[in-house]
Amino acid sequence: MTVEGYEPATTKSLARPLVWAFHMALPLIGLWLLVAQPDLDVKWLYQGAHFALVAAAALISTAVGLLVNEAARRRGDARLFLVGLVFVSSSGFLLMHALATPGIFLAQDNPGFEFGVSVGLALSGLFAALSAPRRPSPVFLRHGRAIRAALLLVMLAWGAATLLEVPPLAGRPTQAQVDALLWPLTVVGVPLFGYAAFRCFRDYQRRYSVVLLSVLTAHLLLAEALLAIPIGHLWHLSWWLWHLLMLLGFGYVAYSAHIQYRREGTSAGLFDGVGSEQTIARLRGEYGAALEALVTAMRRRESLDNPGLTEEIQLISAGLAARFGLTEGQTAVLGRAAEALAGERAQLAKLHTMVGIGQQASVILAERELLEQSLARITEGFVNHSVRIGLVTDGRLRFPANLSSQLTEPLPAEADACSRALGTRAPADDGAGGMALPLVVKGRPAGVLHLRRAWGRFDQRDTALLESLSAQLSVTLENARLYRQIDGLFRQYMSPDVATALIADPAQAALGGAQVEVTALFADLRGFTTFSERVTPGEIVELLNRYFAAATKEVLAEGGTVVQFVGDAMMALFNAPVRQPDHPARAARAALAMQDAIAALAADDPEAPRFRVGVNTGAALVGNIGGEQLRNFNAMGDAVNVAARLQTVAQPGTVVIGESTYRGLGEIPAEVTALGALALKGKQDEVRAFVLHSLGGRPA
Repeated sequence: MTVEGYEPATTKSLARPLVWAFHMALPLIGLWLLVAQPDLDVKWLYQGAHFALVAAAALISTAVGLLVNEAARRRGDARLFLVGLVFVSSSGFLLMHALATPGIFLAQDNPGFEFGVSVGLALSGLFAALSAPRRPSPVFLRHGRAIRAALLLVMLAWGAATLLEVPPLAGRPTQAQVDALLWPLTVVGVPLFGYAAFRCFRDYQRRYSVVLLSVLTAHLLLAEALLAIPIGHLWHLSWWLWHLLMLLGFGYVAYSAHIQYRREGTSAGLFDGVGSEQTIARLRGEYGAALEALVTAMRRRESLDNPGLTEEIQLISAGLAARFGLTEGQTAVLGRAAEALAGERAQLAKLHTMVGIGQQASVILAERELLEQSLARITEGFVNHSVRIGLVTDGRLRFPANLSSQLTEPLPAEADACSRALGTRAPADDGAGGMALPLVVKGRPAGVLHLRRAWGRFDQRDTALLESLSAQLSVTLENARLYRQIDGLFRQYMSPDVATALIADPAQAALGGAQVEVTALFADLRGFTTFSERVTPGEIVELLNRYFAAATKEVLAEGGTVVQFVGDAMMALFNAPVRQPDHPARAARAALAMQDAIAALAADDPEAPRFRVGVNTGAALVGNIGGEQLRNFNAMGDAVNVAARLQTVAQPGTVVIGESTYRGLGEIPAEVTALGALALKGKQDEVRAFVLHSLGGRPA
């Protein structure tokens, strides 16, 4: 079953084309030598050898033509039809030339003997040129019978007139008559063959078909033979040369077809490589559809466990053998290939399931949702398998209804296999076509994955794949639980962006630090001491939780990190550990939003404490400080100290920002009141500060 007989990739090298071109040029070099050196162009008058040589060439060409025409009929290809006519027309006139050999059936040569081969070759050149386009007109194929009948009629008429010596094919032609007819036929035929050879070469560059190369070579040899006929001298070596060229042209195509036949074991696809683009595309589609039909049948047999479908595969294979002329061996190979392809597709679907489960491991999902999605993926990848996932809960293995593809409870043998898998942490066969595989989290059994099918037990290959699947699901389950712990830890202390950054790059949580420009925010409850004296400790804790919850919400909303709570004060950072180009604006918005939130909480109690907020921007040493057992993310530096001092000068319910933060707002409109240069505790130089009332049109 061959669309094209491909040669090895080495045919693309430069050496082979050069060697081939040299061999094509040798006959013309020899012809030139014989003409240039008349002494070498010796006469060899041997009618018997001529008859045998020409008749053999004609018979070979006829056989090739019939094979190509049969391929054209089978494939419905116009190009193959025309290529077949090239060999039929040339062989027909060549046979007439052989029969007209003087001394065989006729006493002397006549115009039919002299001109027949040139007429046949010129006609062959026409058919070759018509076959050259990539998409020859289908008109030739529709009128194929009429064209073949007309060609046969012309050849029979020529042969009858030659053998019966009917005018104008009677008598011996003069040299002037020979030149007057042979040269025009040569001038017309050689370019036609040359055009056909060029288009064959372009096709050969796209598909390296051996038979296509042989047809290309035949076109060139026939063109050289047509050129040698008027140049050569009758019964001299230069005249015998074109006989040899035609024999080589026909013989090369026949030999290539023979090699292809031995390779394929059938004649059905010998000349497919010569076919038109439509035929090649159609054959590829037919072969693909045929193979797909086999694959579909194989998959149905596997999924339904129906032995009767084996007969369907045999029928499809038999149909392919009849349609494409396949041998028994090729049909068997095709069936095995379809079976292998079906298996590979099933394996790919299962591997795709593993990839999908692995991708879920990088997505923060609730454990239940993750397992439900995993079950759906496994059910989709393992067609017609019953699947259930069991989880260890309170020390017992349970099978939630939402984690099973079937509603029934596990059979005793299945439950026993699941228990053995948990105990041994190794796959366990339940003896009824099912397999239980342990799910392990942190080295401890956390559940089982159980799959069952109705057509036999899992083989070694299936078991290895299922072990990989359970390992992947174990990793996914472990990640889900780790993510849940992270949600309960990291995300209570820092923004989601910061928590995600630490998950993606744990090195950011290492001890040490780096100098980074940050914006620090300090908030302290003014009046908290007085308030504490008139309420109970429980009320104090309740108030702090409400205030800090509101304040933290606003900090996290702007991507800030709450560094610490100290008594009734809190500290937050922006631009650390996650970089934020607009960190001054983020901190300013968070400070204003905090004051709004606290004002709403204390609206019913005028004596309730209020936050004083200080914000400042500048370089600070940012990193994790502490030990291996306990550490704290913090920032140290003059800019942080200034933020703390600005908080002390702020009035309850207000926000004071440093000059560096004010400049960092850039083009964002801000309503401020300048406080002038302030002498802050611990600072030798005075610090310019501003009371921030609103930012970007947002009132304080």
